[in-house]
Amino acid sequence: MTPITDLESLHALYGTAGESARRKVTPGLTSAYRTWIERSRFCVLTTVGPEGTDGSPRGDDGPVVMVLDDRTLALPDWQGNERIDSLRNIIRDGRVSLLFLVAGSVNAMRVNGTAIVTADATLRARFNREVKQPRSVIVITIAEVYSQCARALIRAGLWTSGDQSAGLPSVGDMLREITNGGIDGTAYDTAWPVRAAKTMW
Repeated sequence: MTPITDLESLHALYGTAGESARRKVTPGLTSAYRTWIERSRFCVLTTVGPEGTDGSPRGDDGPVVMVLDDRTLALPDWQGNERIDSLRNIIRDGRVSLLFLVAGSVNAMRVNGTAIVTADATLRARFNREVKQPRSVIVITIAEVYSQCARALIRAGLWTSGDQSAGLPSVGDMLREITNGGIDGTAYDTAWPVRAAKTMW
């Protein structure tokens, strides 16, 4: 195959974006953009570091981020697998992107900007869940925000095609395969629901 290696060739292939695609980009949250993001319980956080890029799913049972102001979002780092790939990347290269989804909507919201990681006690306390707090919070400064074309989610039938997970390998199956049986996949899968329930936040 022959790669496209220059912008002139790429633009010749695709042409020019329409007016709405160009004008929807704003440097901060509009009222409508803020309403949309505050409804989202799930986003994908993308970061970049010396080892490459990372995309991390983030979710909550309410808004996945807290809007601090029209240019600033706060994303709590709740319990995870302790790899901290995103956090390590942000500390070394603050560039981030977020893709927000809302169940049932075929639109998405994109945010590009820069981020820091903080363990600020006052900010962490704003996410209190009984006795639990996130160990750190990712604070994102928005450079641009805009809605995403609906075609991808319409094509995928993400909210309308029903449960498509039947027959998928479990994480235990994957670990068993990767370790040539060194990790007992059945035991992992059996223990996971109890472990997850105790460490959700």
